[in-house]
Amino acid sequence: MILLPFFLGDDMKKIGILVADDEEFSPLAGIIRQGECREQTVLSRPLLHFPIRGDKQKAEGMALLCGIGKVNAAAGAMALIDSGCEMVLNYGLSGGISGIARGEICLCDRFLEHDFDLTALGYGPCEKPGQPYIYTADESLCEIVKDILPGVKTGTAVTGDRFVSDPRTRDFLKNTFNAMSCDMETAAMASVCAFSGVPFVAIGSSRGKLNVN
Repeated sequence: MILLPFFLGDDMKKIGILVADDEEFSPLAGIIRQGECREQTVLSRPLLHFPIRGDKQKAEGMALLCGIGKVNAAAGAMALIDSGCEMVLNYGLSGGISGIARGEICLCDRFLEHDFDLTALGYGPCEKPGQPYIYTADESLCEIVKDILPGVKTGTAVTGDRFVSDPRTRDFLKNTFNAMSCDMETAAMASVCAFSGVPFVAIGSSRGKLNVN
């Protein structure tokens, strides 16, 4: 919560925070509910409205528990954008692929869906016909995170609706996309934000190598 004022711009009105799992959302929700808070239900899940105050600026924070998986993540991102959020921030736990140890924080700056596969039709791995399929985090938001967390590891997050649970898949994602971490939501959030023109950034904490996602 104390980090959110760093994301305030001069004319920023609404900042969205999108979290997939209740285990990840509950600590934030507990802090928000101790202060000014208005709660509503969106997509059958809690959306918390709260003030974010900087030295001179003030904005509305909107924290949404979206649920696990790409469909839930995409719907949650669109709900925040439709509610007027001018940026979307995500945090959560992820599985380590390469270059990151258990418990380390990672800044995800590239995203793709590792379970999207049209290679049988001649497309490349994860490639989507006629559209971008590798999404990038907003550079200015990444710089803010780097200022807040000096030395934070930065890399590619791969997303899919299944666990990465074997060495062959892990090595493919590492060697093909230089993947640092894997999860079940971030690329879907990044996709919706990219096509909506809304800045997005994601911060993860690694649960460890393999067998977890």
